[in-house]
Amino acid sequence: MAEFVYPPVIAAARTMFKALDLRLDVDGSEHVPRRGGAVLVSNHIGYLDFVFAGLAARPAKRLVRFMAKESVFRHRIGGPLMRGMKHIPVDRASGEQAFDHALDALRGGEIVGMFPEATISPSFTLKKFKTGAARMAQQAGVPLLPVALWGTQRLWTKGRKRDLGRNHFPVTVRVGEPLEADADESAMSVTERLRERVQELLDAAQRAYPAKPRGPEDTWWLPAHLGGSAPPPAHAG
Repeated sequence: MAEFVYPPVIAAARTMFKALDLRLDVDGSEHVPRRGGAVLVSNHIGYLDFVFAGLAARPAKRLVRFMAKESVFRHRIGGPLMRGMKHIPVDRASGEQAFDHALDALRGGEIVGMFPEATISPSFTLKKFKTGAARMAQQAGVPLLPVALWGTQRLWTKGRKRDLGRNHFPVTVRVGEPLEADADESAMSVTERLRERVQELLDAAQRAYPAKPRGPEDTWWLPAHLGGSAPPPAHAG
């Protein structure tokens, strides 16, 4: 099926990244399946995470259909783009329809993207994962694809103004090997294994990140355990 919206949006994003002089470091894209369904699972630290997680699949010539809250699809500009890219709206009051929609996409050979923390983590550490991604992979008979992002919070995150100036911010993306979701294993157990893998990738992304705070007032984007001033998880809300 022809894609009329997604490729131009990707091209526009790449143009924006070049204009901002972002230093994008993606490692592990070879783990993205060249064909067939998969559930791409990423940590969630900024509003542009879906863009960077989706770009990780481009070397494999794959497009990711992200699950996003339904209100985004009602936006005057964003809504038509989201629908044109075949992303999946989620009504949190009634998620069964979105779950079934995602299952159909997976069984049709698509990659579906999810943020199992559900909301942005203000501590920039991993929150508890919901089991939806695991259950989806189990029912569709497809693997889970773990992804970790770091640096996207510096561009635009919850509670702070977006900073899309030419700041040369690095953004680090790490993609792990596909993780099988055996139908005989409990969804909770699969989710625990998945979270551990994303944590390993996040640790690797943070170690590889080439920038440090630019001064005492620029420590907000670092979690407390790395010496930053982001709120610790217990107080992150």
